[in-house]
Amino acid sequence: MADVIALVDDLFFQSKLAETARLAGVELKMTNSNDALILAAAENPAATLLLDLNARAKPLDALAALRNHSAAPARRVIAFLSHVQTELAEQARAAGCDEVMPRSKFTMELPRILRDAKGQ
Repeated sequence: MADVIALVDDLFFQSKLAETARLAGVELKMTNSNDALILAAAENPAATLLLDLNARAKPLDALAALRNHSAAPARRVIAFLSHVQTELAEQARAAGCDEVMPRSKFTMELPRILRDAKGQ
């Protein structure tokens, strides 16, 4: 069972996430499409979701599908994006993201985020 599911399509950032998760002892499931995210979330109901809001898959659409599913469990959703995308950040908060942060802050806090996800 994955502790964390990430929707990220940037290969460089996928590597960074995977290595940080490995070092933290966190089971990470990486996805790069909305369908894969939804499937992984169904298979891992307790997992924390990490969403790259700049992914081509438009992760807020997947989040809306997950939130609208009647059997969807409550889960922590953390999204990250470019610091200048304030409108998209507000859309993410309105869609139900628990935390929305600039990619730089997300990168700095990633070890903590992963530890918190493991401890749930």
